[in-house]
Amino acid sequence: MTNAYDEYMRQVTMPMRTELTESGFTELTTADSVHDFMQEAEGVSLVLINSVCGCAAGLARPAARQAIAEVKPDNLVTVFAGQDPEATAAMRGYFEEVPPSSPSMAILKGGELAYFIPRENIEGYPMEQIRDHLTDVLRQVCAE
Repeated sequence: MTNAYDEYMRQVTMPMRTELTESGFTELTTADSVHDFMQEAEGVSLVLINSVCGCAAGLARPAARQAIAEVKPDNLVTVFAGQDPEATAAMRGYFEEVPPSSPSMAILKGGELAYFIPRENIEGYPMEQIRDHLTDVLRQVCAE
């Protein structure tokens, strides 16, 4: 049975999820879906660790959407920190060398971490700077 809080959070986060899925991201909501993706993923993947905070809404999600309009990696996936804890923990387990932060973005090549943009490089920066940073990294990793 669902409690009122869970239902409320599902409603609140729906537009935050949709913003990415409508831009081509596949949402991974369970640990199994993360493990399945990681076993199958080939090429370059952009993983956006989504969150409900303002820096995700005004910076990370718009920057990612605009960056992939310039350089689209082979795979676009997202997990939602604080909402899908098992999926988020499973994804973070693939790049344990970096401290957890959300929002954040991981660029994987062949399932291995190639680059990571933590919250500290998102929060407080202009969206355009984050977009350009991500675009540059995607160009470089996709060209390798």
